[in-house]
Amino acid sequence: MDVFQIEGPVRLSGHVDVNGSKNASLPIMAAMLLAPGRSTLIGVPHLADISVFQELIAQLGCPVERQADGAGTPNATGRVGEPLLTIDATKIDNPVGPYDIVRKMRASVCILGPLLARCGRVEVSMPGGCAIGDRPIDLHLLGLRQLGAQIHLKSGYVIAEAPKGLKGASIFLGGPFGSTVLGTANVMMAATLAKGRTIIESAACEPEITDLANCLNAMGARVSGIGSPRLTIDGVSHLHPVQYRVIPDRIEAGTFMVAAAITGGQVHVGHCRLDDMMAVVDRLRNIGVSVESNGDGCVVAGTRRLEPVDITTQPYPGFPTDLQAQFMALLATADGNSIVVEKIFPDRFMHVAELNRMAANLRKEGAAVIVAGVKKLIAAPVMASDLRASAALVLAGMAAEGITTINRVYHIDRGYERIEERLNRLGAKITREEGGTV
Repeated sequence: MDVFQIEGPVRLSGHVDVNGSKNASLPIMAAMLLAPGRSTLIGVPHLADISVFQELIAQLGCPVERQADGAGTPNATGRVGEPLLTIDATKIDNPVGPYDIVRKMRASVCILGPLLARCGRVEVSMPGGCAIGDRPIDLHLLGLRQLGAQIHLKSGYVIAEAPKGLKGASIFLGGPFGSTVLGTANVMMAATLAKGRTIIESAACEPEITDLANCLNAMGARVSGIGSPRLTIDGVSHLHPVQYRVIPDRIEAGTFMVAAAITGGQVHVGHCRLDDMMAVVDRLRNIGVSVESNGDGCVVAGTRRLEPVDITTQPYPGFPTDLQAQFMALLATADGNSIVVEKIFPDRFMHVAELNRMAANLRKEGAAVIVAGVKKLIAAPVMASDLRASAALVLAGMAAEGITTINRVYHIDRGYERIEERLNRLGAKITREEGGTV
């Protein structure tokens, strides 16, 4: 099992481009199952989670091909050298999401809606994923039931059937912690082939859902209200294959922005859509970090003195839960006390103990953490518990004095493509080594 050895402190400088969005790519890959034929996606990143989803789609009977970066002729947008992913969904032999694959990643549940709509029957194991708290799929099932699906659980599998097809309905998808992103994706995909009109109230508004809706419309769907909490889907008889580019990854962009800030560096973050990151930019500027728009990205410059701020995670357009851990590492070095409140996944604080091992001063109080800034972080051996916690530890390691050892870095490979190489080009000192603690 690989580990990172990170020597700090360092000051980052230079240019880094943001890859395509993992959280947009996964449901869009699932959407390709709705249309018989070959579809091509542009900009899907090379990540462990993407590889798992490719394996899942191939198991359904749909071959998946990766074209090497830089190969081939220019695509429809005239750009060369971007990763291309082709999915051949001409036929689906086996509409089953097996436990051995689905347990590895929660987003695997995204095949539920499109397979139900196209095949009339689907079996999917209950999903796994990061250990960041309870994340039930009850809202997914509620929405599909209201579209007319018959659903029951058997031996850890969700079995959904609609032998006479799905029928449009008015569906409320609000939950105790706000709207459901993957639930909105599942119900929206299923509704594209339902008879009649479907209205999803309290739909997720995340940019990744907007990207999915735009992709579905490019395939011939009729989705309106995109970007709002009220989606209207008028069912169509069929969808067609498509070539589509996924949006840049706003969470990866935010992680690189924090990397510049925590090291007091200056980094040009390219392929970054600031319009999708208003809450993040607001908090960075309040901390004292300069964020200036520059072409298709921004220039982020840190400062010696960081101001404390309070952060509350919320559904989009609020502050994203997927950047909570990274900002906690940053605030651990601020001059004063900050409060971080987690309203999406109240148990998402496994990184707190590991940051405290690096001389941070964090105290958990229910669904909040009180962050008392320290003058410096000190290197220590730490353990990554989930994807975003891994990123927070990498950020802390670059700011800490000494050599930090991060175990279980396979978590970070799920969501960041070759992050150590990209940070090293900016001036980091990170080596990947075999071994470490299991």
